Amino acid sequence: MACLSTSGRVACGSRSHKLICRLFLNHSPHSRQSSSQLLTGDTTAGHPREYRATPNQQVARSFHGLTLGINQDYLNLLQTSHSCSQPPNLRSHSSVHTQQPAGPVREIQIDPYIILDDELKYFYDDVRDLLQSGTSQPELDTIACYYFDGQGKALRPMVTMLMAKALNYHLNNESHQLVHKQRQIALFSEMVHSASLVHDDVIDQSDFRRGKPSVNALWNHKKVTMAGDYILSIASIMISRLRSDDVTIVLSQILTDLVQGEFMQLGSRETENERFAHYLTKTYRKTASLIANALKATAVIAQADDNVAEVAFQYGRNIGLAFQLVDDMLDFVSSTEQMGKPTAADLKLGLATAPVLFACEKYPELNPMVMRRFSEPGDVERAFELVHKSHGLEQTRFLAKKHCNEAIRLAQELTESPYQKGLQVVADLVINRMK
Repeated sequence: MACLSTSGRVACGSRSHKLICRLFLNHSPHSRQSSSQLLTGDTTAGHPREYRATPNQQVARSFHGLTLGINQDYLNLLQTSHSCSQPPNLRSHSSVHTQQPAGPVREIQIDPYIILDDELKYFYDDVRDLLQSGTSQPELDTIACYYFDGQGKALRPMVTMLMAKALNYHLNNESHQLVHKQRQIALFSEMVHSASLVHDDVIDQSDFRRGKPSVNALWNHKKVTMAGDYILSIASIMISRLRSDDVTIVLSQILTDLVQGEFMQLGSRETENERFAHYLTKTYRKTASLIANALKATAVIAQADDNVAEVAFQYGRNIGLAFQLVDDMLDFVSSTEQMGKPTAADLKLGLATAPVLFACEKYPELNPMVMRRFSEPGDVERAFELVHKSHGLEQTRFLAKKHCNEAIRLAQELTESPYQKGLQVVADLVINRMK
């Protein structure tokens, strides 16, 4: 298996894709569908059920920190379904680290990053190629490519391609051309995300991100800002080449929401009753809109009907909200080494996130601190202490879990396939991550 830092060429209908689908079906004890029907997209005979390996078939595996029982045939398949002569490294796929959950892991033996190896293998190489091809300015290229080093979570392109594959199976349309277009949408999602990080570094004056100096610490603000704009321009040109007005409209909404979300964050002075609604709206615009609309765009380009497109959108919205809620929780409980950036960063920026807003219910003394954006000496330390003394972290996690459960429910509305199962696994990865 290739490392996620060099994520994916399109290989729709590839040998690995077909074998994974066939194996998924063959080990589905309740399925009435033949492997030939699955490979041809014939779903009239029913859909495969969840595979549960017998004890002697399972081997111990840890995917993103989640201990799962994986069928040995599945591992053998992964080794034989790639053209490279060297056996793949089955776990060097992403930096999405999670902790062992409190309860038993859902019995779905699928790692999304592995089943998307064809799509993610050269992903960051392709982004860098796009950025390099658009400029003759070496320094601009260096700044623009700085965060495309493969050290991020790659959550957005992974979820985008997972939804694309699940939708294509659901719609019985798995053409190479369609997957190529959907992969362009995945590229767009990661480029917009990274451009937003570049701009955030300038706004927040941050010095550290992803375990290394931020762009803001290495180059002057003007150059960094223009590099962020440059990434957005190249991403927009790429999408325009899809020649789909509907997709362009959907993806343009992401940029509108990002800007509005940032303005909401910069100027928030809402009352106590308005705070949580303001926080959730801001979180949707800054984080969840990107995932939700990227997933909707994969449905639109596949010519799915409005109901299916809405399932894709709402799945992305719920995953995006859960991801940010967990992120806000980790800002209070993870170390700087785990997060790759300073902890309690939001408080230091004057931001009241979900854990603080929940803590306000038990400790009203937080309310004036929120209003003055933790600007007085000792505010940050006291707020940090009160959040830990309250149930704010538990309530934040509970809300994130509700969004993950809703995402799972939405994924189950699609035809059962390895990719549909992968969408459910993503919810586990999001709620259990440690960085």
